[in-house]
Amino acid sequence: MNPLDNEEMLLALQQTLTKKRVLIVDRHTPARDSMRLMLSVIGVTAVHGAGSAAEVIRQVRSHRFDIILSDFVLDDGRDGQQLLEELRHARLIPLSTVYMIITSERGYTNVVALAELAPDDYLVKPFTADQLQARLIKAIYRKHVLHKCYEQIEHGALQEAIAACDRVIQQQPQYMYDGLRIKGELLQSLGRTDEAEAVYRRVLEDRPAPWARMGLATALRDRGALDEAGQLAGQVLQEAPNFLSAYDFLATVHEARGDLAAAQQALQQGADASPHNTVRQRLVGDVAARNSDLLTAEKAYGKALARSKGSSLCGIDDFANLSRVLVERGDVAASRKLIADMKREWRGDKQADLAALVAESLCLAQEGAPDKAKELVGQALELQQQIESEADPWRRPPSQRLAVDLAHACYATGEVAAAQKIVRQVAAENNEDPQLIAHITQVFAKTGQSDAGMALLDQVGREIVELNNRGVLAARAGDFAGSVQLLIQAAEQVPNLQFLVNAAKAIYTLMERDGWDPELAARAYDYLMRAGQKDRKSPKVASARELYGAVAKKYGMAIDNPDFGPATS
Repeated sequence: MNPLDNEEMLLALQQTLTKKRVLIVDRHTPARDSMRLMLSVIGVTAVHGAGSAAEVIRQVRSHRFDIILSDFVLDDGRDGQQLLEELRHARLIPLSTVYMIITSERGYTNVVALAELAPDDYLVKPFTADQLQARLIKAIYRKHVLHKCYEQIEHGALQEAIAACDRVIQQQPQYMYDGLRIKGELLQSLGRTDEAEAVYRRVLEDRPAPWARMGLATALRDRGALDEAGQLAGQVLQEAPNFLSAYDFLATVHEARGDLAAAQQALQQGADASPHNTVRQRLVGDVAARNSDLLTAEKAYGKALARSKGSSLCGIDDFANLSRVLVERGDVAASRKLIADMKREWRGDKQADLAALVAESLCLAQEGAPDKAKELVGQALELQQQIESEADPWRRPPSQRLAVDLAHACYATGEVAAAQKIVRQVAAENNEDPQLIAHITQVFAKTGQSDAGMALLDQVGREIVELNNRGVLAARAGDFAGSVQLLIQAAEQVPNLQFLVNAAKAIYTLMERDGWDPELAARAYDYLMRAGQKDRKSPKVASARELYGAVAKKYGMAIDNPDFGPATS
């Protein structure tokens, strides 16, 4: 029996609805007032309003909202889809928050965008209070059923979250597929590919769900079955062309095969279908730049910057990416104008000042003024040292892409030793980031350093393996204390994702045996946080986070949840 058909349950849900805190997002005050009145009719009185996306960000930082009702069209050309993207990307709303989009748009592009970002529901104007209440109750009940899953995820207890999913699957037939979907995502986030594959195959035995096919394709890709994974994603797009993440997935498969042209084409198809997605526009720009398709890169980076401008999704890299492509296209004037805009918007930000110095140096080098370019490179190197000395890994870390651009400027002005030092550091600390490594190899090619550069990367790779093996071998020999010291040295010397995770796990393993050590625990948590900033979706990070939760629970310690983890639909 559907619980929403049960009168007692329906009454309880209606009473629950009256206690919810709601945020209405609409640029028109009369529209917010009308929605507030409609909510009061169904008993909801704790209602806040916001007229702009910036105001939403301010309010969600101050209050925890149970429901967000956002109009599709927002201020300054932005929309409810972009707002949802920003809130999820920055983890500003919990998984339990109901996000519903209100729209009068029936056009193809907008519907695609809404489906891709998966709000809990969306209502097409006009609608009645009864219709709003019915949709809200349905969404609230679904959140209630999945509450334990969300709660454990937000606490970092992923194994407990999987157990909560199993209970939903067994006890709530109506929401079985929601439980299976979250469980599959959790298993994949932990690197348990075979188990995730089994979950998705179980779903596909019952129904041809696009999300399950994409989950299976991801599992197949992760175990190296690229052809089968690519074919499955292609089938998804044939049957569900609005499932836009399949384009992103196909791009990763093509890139793994070394076919950048096909990767760019797949990303471009997704971007054309959903032009509001900032992250995908950046990816199109990255791949197009690597393909030397500078016009496409310029357009994509320009769209990414325009879409993110004024939001927390915007960063110095957006300006630097577009500026770099403009210089390569020979449009030095446009690059200088863009950097002037950046300096105004990021006034007082040292990374913005560094980006401006690097960009102007590249402009001068393009114009045939090497002496002036070299002078600015010297200033940039001094500023970079200052930024690194003041860096706080718990806040916005120094841009690694900007560091590579600085290396580019160094090579272009003959500062080869400084360039090599920067490249060595960036490559070592980000050896698991294929996009950044590709950016480095591009710089080698553009500056005539291909052979020497690749030799440098090979040397860095060998040093990383050797440094890591010392700590791992000590652990295998049973010398846990010695392993911890060696891996801490490695993490401090080269704070890449692998070393940060290994050091954290070594510390937790030692404490599990010998007892909780507050000083070591603080160090491990710092490593875990920094690893998550590098790649919050990494199975290695998820595994370390799981170990942290288990050891903390063993000794009755409070679990501080790092602000990263698997995102669920």
